[in-house]
Amino acid sequence: MSQKSLSDIQREVDEYISQFKEGYFSPLALMARMSEEVGELAREVNHFYGEKPKKADEADNSVEMELGDILFILSCFANSLNIDLTEAHNKVMHKFNTRDANRWTKKLTEQ
Repeated sequence: MSQKSLSDIQREVDEYISQFKEGYFSPLALMARMSEEVGELAREVNHFYGEKPKKADEADNSVEMELGDILFILSCFANSLNIDLTEAHNKVMHKFNTRDANRWTKKLTEQ
């Protein structure tokens, strides 16, 4: 499978959503969906890495699928508000690279 950029993902999600009359949900509904998906991710992480094993009758979801669901909802949220996720990412990385430049202990690099 070829690599997809965030722009490719946003475009693919938009093409999918655009085929339905209902279109994107409202920002409030998308926030609720995002919260729901993050909760499902937390449950999977707890099952896989925590002390709470799955019950025999629980669905066989995965951390990968839950992260995929979150990426889909995040793309819907950004698209509905005309936000370019690549640009948002670039702004956030600039913030971390300047504000937090000396916050963490950097690994030593061999020369």
